[in-house]
Amino acid sequence: MRRPMRVLAAALGLIFCFAGVGAVRAMTVQPVAVDLRMSGREMSAPVRVENNGPNPLPIEIRIVETEFSPDGVKASDNLSDEVIAFPPQALIPPGQTQVFRLQYVGDPGSERSKHYYAEVAQLPVELPEGQSAIQILYNFQVMVNVASVIGGPSDLSVVSAEAATNADGKNVAAFTIRNSGLNYGYLSRSQIVVTQKDAGGHELLKKTLSANDVQQQIGFGLVGPESTRRFVSPIELESAEGVVEVSLSKPRNR
Repeated sequence: MRRPMRVLAAALGLIFCFAGVGAVRAMTVQPVAVDLRMSGREMSAPVRVENNGPNPLPIEIRIVETEFSPDGVKASDNLSDEVIAFPPQALIPPGQTQVFRLQYVGDPGSERSKHYYAEVAQLPVELPEGQSAIQILYNFQVMVNVASVIGGPSDLSVVSAEAATNADGKNVAAFTIRNSGLNYGYLSRSQIVVTQKDAGGHELLKKTLSANDVQQQIGFGLVGPESTRRFVSPIELESAEGVVEVSLSKPRNR
């Protein structure tokens, strides 16, 4: 019975995402990403769930493994016991906040970082006998990244860059990032410089996205250990022709 309910919650969660401001106010989950370590003080972190609705909110937290691909990261169907939530379930009164603690309990000696989603799922409420109603169940996913303490730092580099077309049909810069390290990395911790040149080598465009710009316009940009990921930037090009170059650099204050 668990799997059908999980699928229903996820599907209704998608409805929730497009339901507008009123739906967003029903439940708030913070943060959307958690960074842990496999040993030491940073093995656990809090996740806060606020009930902004008028009724008690029954919540369950399930931990699932992730799947990386060149297009990003998504939740798998595999439950994991390497991260646990305290408490695993709670009934949150209207207007109140429940703090859940996520803790890594897996192998502390893994050389590679590990990645999970904590699914914050609203449970269905049992209705009085003879009464029926459509229940909209909300489902949030919190990214849980667990860094290896022996794997060393991430190592992000640009593999390739090219002109692409975004959803609006505009020419934009796209690029592929390679992480050669054993620990995950965030693109949003780097500054990005995009340059476009014509066939003769003349510069047509040069724009810079600060680390803050990257996080706001592209996202965290998680790149898993020893993997690649392709990104489409918001930077519009002069045309679809010419050569596109992308470089990364660390902000001076980091």
